[in-house]
Amino acid sequence: MRLPARSAFFVATPLSMLLVGCAPVGPNYARPPMPTESQYRFVEGAQAASLADVPWFQVFDDTTLQSHIRDAIGNNLDLRAATARVEEARARAGVAKSFLYPQVDGVASYAARQASNASIQPNGGEDTTHQSGNYGFQLSWELDLFGRLRREQEVALALALASEQVRRGVLVTLVGDVATNYFRLRELDLQLEIARSTLRINDETVTYFQNRLDGGVSNRLELDRIQANRARTATAVPDIEREIGIVENAIALLLGRGPGAITRQALRSDETLPPSIPVGLPASLLERRPDVVQAEQLLVAANADIGVAKSLFFPTISLTGFLGGVSGDVTRFLGGDGAVWSISPSLFQPIFQAGRLRRNLEAARARFDAAAAEYQKSALNGYREVANSLLIIQKLAEVRVQRQLAVTALQDASELSRERYDSGLANYLEILTADERLFEEQLFLAQTRGAELRARAELYRALGGGWQP
Repeated sequence: MRLPARSAFFVATPLSMLLVGCAPVGPNYARPPMPTESQYRFVEGAQAASLADVPWFQVFDDTTLQSHIRDAIGNNLDLRAATARVEEARARAGVAKSFLYPQVDGVASYAARQASNASIQPNGGEDTTHQSGNYGFQLSWELDLFGRLRREQEVALALALASEQVRRGVLVTLVGDVATNYFRLRELDLQLEIARSTLRINDETVTYFQNRLDGGVSNRLELDRIQANRARTATAVPDIEREIGIVENAIALLLGRGPGAITRQALRSDETLPPSIPVGLPASLLERRPDVVQAEQLLVAANADIGVAKSLFFPTISLTGFLGGVSGDVTRFLGGDGAVWSISPSLFQPIFQAGRLRRNLEAARARFDAAAAEYQKSALNGYREVANSLLIIQKLAEVRVQRQLAVTALQDASELSRERYDSGLANYLEILTADERLFEEQLFLAQTRGAELRARAELYRALGGGWQP
């Protein structure tokens, strides 16, 4: 009796596997065509290699910065949360895949019933107790004839891959933020050094004119103007120190620490930058930038959702079965050892839903159109960011050259103005004007050098850099 039961229980398996092999309904995904240029703007000559293929620890050739980036990757809370969401999405993809297979459950039940014989026998009688139980295995399986479950698995897998790109995007942003804030900190250090150096010169100038006033060879107006210039320079010092503290606290948060000081290397005024930056081909952004790849995976999920919505128009075929045994009083009716099996195929076909299924399909198609637009927008935005970064780097280099010329000329003018004043060929206004202009240009030059470093970090991020750990 057991062999025929098992045979009957699994007789539908070959047929069900054949049904599952049918192609799922709905369109298969194809990447939308994206117009791309042969190369980026503001780049001369074709460049197949890309800066983004280089690991960050080779791009940022600063051991202190590399140490900070490693700490950020290990301790940043946003990255930790993104990693947890990836694990959740992977688990959900596994849940969606499990519905493709049969579900087998162990079941057992027990029942006891007592019947009174007082109403049946005139003199009454003892009550009778009946006990019964069953045990065995129960199977349930939805045959994925039209591919709904496979499309749902495709959706879950695409969302898992999208969440992975979100995590990578957080990593890209994290490393980029650490680098740009670090370069900003070095820039502010250079500005602070310039401000303090200028303040020392201003102090010497104030002392010089104070001595001249005390000796009766100068007047109070000259001293007042020189002291006012010194005070204006002095206000720059706490302003820069305030910005330094804010940037240090921002970096500390990225590193998963409380507010505190951040170690860094000094930015030298003569520090050179890499002469050339390979950018690669524009089409590589579609495969490299996390936000573009994430948008495409969401598009894949939206495409699969159309198949899910279409499959709801078709029948749902399921199979349930039971294999086990019974014990107790029931076995007297069955005879033998009380073995039981059953198999129950069923079919569900929607007939009238008041347009619900059709509207659901229309909504799925609309979501796909929106996802396609978002994908194209993210790709175009990537091209724009790279083009902007290249333009910024190119123009900042031109600005730096001119500012360096201005600083050199104003340093010479400051020295000459003092010589002319000592020889009686100029008044104190020349010294004052030269010092003011020199201080401003030195700060502008420091800002330009810091902006160049940040622009290179921004270009690496815009290219979807490798960010290998």
